[in-house]
Amino acid sequence: MKVGIFADTHDHLDNIRLAVARFNEAGVELALFAGDLVSTFSVPPLRNLNAPLVACYGDNEGNKLGLQSGFGLVGKLSEPPVFVTTDDGTRFVLTHMKRQLRAVTADYDIAVFGHTHKPRIESDTQGRLLINPGETSGWSFGRPTIVLLETTTREATIVDLIDRPAGNNHEK
Repeated sequence: MKVGIFADTHDHLDNIRLAVARFNEAGVELALFAGDLVSTFSVPPLRNLNAPLVACYGDNEGNKLGLQSGFGLVGKLSEPPVFVTTDDGTRFVLTHMKRQLRAVTADYDIAVFGHTHKPRIESDTQGRLLINPGETSGWSFGRPTIVLLETTTREATIVDLIDRPAGNNHEK
């Protein structure tokens, strides 16, 4: 199953649109959002997503009631942790901050979180995949990113939303 993962859009409408377009081009069957959409006007571009969307709140949401109301048209939005099990049995936990995983007692295969704005894919000591898709906005580090994941192979790829200059392709 193809899953699109993103976080920390921080009202950057153009990059939200780019993320949605990339997810649609890749044929994702599920999109996961790890918080910090921020404002209600960031919700309408998500209507173009061709897959179910599951999201959690971040720590910078300005109007949770408005976001919840608007999200009813595009997907599900909840306080973290959010648990999702895909049709192929992959168990996700979705939080905004990695430290929120400490309180999670349920089993999971893949943890998705954001907050640091730095993309990173790693495994923990229990063999679970930990994914931070970085910042979709690109506001903090100038590198708007998302992650594409294939659940059957557990292959996760950091995808730049805009081309980066040659010689500047190292991880920060």
